[in-house]
Amino acid sequence: MARIFTNMSTENNPLLQKFETPFETAPFSDIQESHFESAFAKAITLAQSEIDKITAHQQPPTFSNTIEALDRSGDTLSRISSIFFNLNSAETNDEIQRIARVVSPQLSKFGNDVTLNKELFTRVKTIYNQREDLSLDPEQMTLLEKQYKRFSRNGANLAESKQERLRELDTQLSELSLSFGENVLAATQDYELHITDLNQLSGLPETALEAAQEEAKSRDKEGYVFTLDYPSYIPFMTYADNRELREKFSKEFGARAYKGKHNNEENVLKIARLRHERANLLGYETHAHFVLEERMAMTPEKVSTFSEELLEKAKPAAEKEFRELEAYAQEYLKKNNLDQIDQLQKWDGAYFSEKMKKEYFELDDELLKPYFKLENVIDGAFEVANRLYGLTFEKNESISKYHKDVITHEVKNEDGTLNSIFYADFFPRKGKRNGAWMTSFKDQYIENGTNSRPHVSIVCNFTKPTATKPSLLTFNEVTTLFHEFGHALHGMLANTTYRSLSGTSVFWDFVELPSQILENWCYEKEALELFARHYETNEVIPAKYIEKIKKAATFHEGLQTLRQLSFGMLDMHWYGIDPTGITDVKNHEREVFDQTDLYPDVVDSCMSTAFAHIFQGGYSAGYYSYKWAEVLDADAFELFQEKGIFNREIGTSFKENVLSKGGTENPMLLYTRFRGSEPKIDALLKRAGLVA
Repeated sequence: MARIFTNMSTENNPLLQKFETPFETAPFSDIQESHFESAFAKAITLAQSEIDKITAHQQPPTFSNTIEALDRSGDTLSRISSIFFNLNSAETNDEIQRIARVVSPQLSKFGNDVTLNKELFTRVKTIYNQREDLSLDPEQMTLLEKQYKRFSRNGANLAESKQERLRELDTQLSELSLSFGENVLAATQDYELHITDLNQLSGLPETALEAAQEEAKSRDKEGYVFTLDYPSYIPFMTYADNRELREKFSKEFGARAYKGKHNNEENVLKIARLRHERANLLGYETHAHFVLEERMAMTPEKVSTFSEELLEKAKPAAEKEFRELEAYAQEYLKKNNLDQIDQLQKWDGAYFSEKMKKEYFELDDELLKPYFKLENVIDGAFEVANRLYGLTFEKNESISKYHKDVITHEVKNEDGTLNSIFYADFFPRKGKRNGAWMTSFKDQYIENGTNSRPHVSIVCNFTKPTATKPSLLTFNEVTTLFHEFGHALHGMLANTTYRSLSGTSVFWDFVELPSQILENWCYEKEALELFARHYETNEVIPAKYIEKIKKAATFHEGLQTLRQLSFGMLDMHWYGIDPTGITDVKNHEREVFDQTDLYPDVVDSCMSTAFAHIFQGGYSAGYYSYKWAEVLDADAFELFQEKGIFNREIGTSFKENVLSKGGTENPMLLYTRFRGSEPKIDALLKRAGLVA
């Protein structure tokens, strides 16, 4: 993005003009930070005028002049918001963060102005009360119910004094969420592990050393620099022989935004308390009760039962795996004449687990990485989408980008028509938060007979190419790419009438099904042979490696399941109770981790203060959905395995009954329409090796 700061009139503001770009894509090359504040102000005014037009309508409320009009309103504001907040995650700086702090309360206020607008709610409620007599189709009925709940769940039925308090809470929560994210990013970027003595880095593969060397050069330093960004942190913790450095690095990672100058403890406590107060204000027992009303799980009790059922299966397996890992570590140290350790610690887990996996399966990431050149994996994901859904992907350099690393594609259907625009952003950099996610710059919808197609993006943090090697992915990164691409396909294949029901606008515990099911193709020989080729020789990945990948897929699955369950349980421990009496963040989270942790606690580490999913992102009282969706994806993928993983008939059924439908109907109805029955936990337990 251009870094120019001048006062711009709205007439010259590209965010407020029709985008005269290929496919009306965001004109990133023309957008300056200075455009955003005035664009938001104007777009909020415009959106408010659209609301005023609905409420001032002289005709009695109808589905068309109220419900559909409301769905169409705020389109300009929505597009500006998607551009800005995506940049705040993927390409932020001090100025963007400042603007975020300014506009977030304004957006929160506008959202409240809409949902607390009495005249508007009266019109919506009138239609809602007539719904059984209106001959609405399922999508229209869902839209009406969603619109009504948007008001009722945001205080429209409250007394005026309580509505005012709700506004205050939403403004505060918006600001706290931003502050939380900024602290995590700053704490992550503040620390570096600078090593000049190569002897201290034994065990690290050449790719990790070369990346660290280039990171050092970029900071004008000699030697090697490792950061808390995942592509740097994970290889170090997996391969570095130096236990003291692993301990130091692990403790720094675990202490992000805990204590210190970027401390999130107060933010965590305030967010939990304010969300609880908000839920109470709206008549719900806890924040989790409020959230889960609009989820497949429906109640905190059902989530708890689900988690306990999985915990019962996973914990014995995890404890057995942990004992085996401890025994292996002691034997390994003895065999190599190394100092014994009294107890396995968190900074030992990945290190010995990788060695154990390599010995048992004669397989490790460094052996596999040459077969997973990033460009080939991307092409493989595209080919899977082509075989299942008939999509083709063509690079289009005329589409403007927010950073030079972003790649842009024009996606076409089998008949050559435009399906969508696809952006992909794969490498870590300053100003980009950790992790991987899918987002969109424009939603799909149908209006006046025209099917307006979506603009979809995935953002990841993979190892950059170096002077001598392309970007080579670990197998875990391969599955991450497929995961996010599965979300992207959910957006690309959207085919609904209304914006607010399109693509990934579904229940949070359903949204992970399209992403997690696509990961399954990464384990299948028929799929791997499409793209897993050695970057130097072009040799297809040997069949023996594929067999090893499949066998290793359930390696330490008990430990992995326990870890994932602990995160979901921690989430519910913050939001499924009254948190007003909590004064110590670390002590509170230990109540959960004491049930699930097999490693000793690390005194100066804290998960909650960096748990962005539930304190900054959209997963509060919803982190369980990853495991919930695993049940769905394992059950659904069984059908592909039975009929053929590239069976076009099954692919078409999944597209038409799940991917294209967005949030137009209850997700359990959509799922059973595809699968023929409700999902069963058996397929997941079998796939994970937790039952025979």
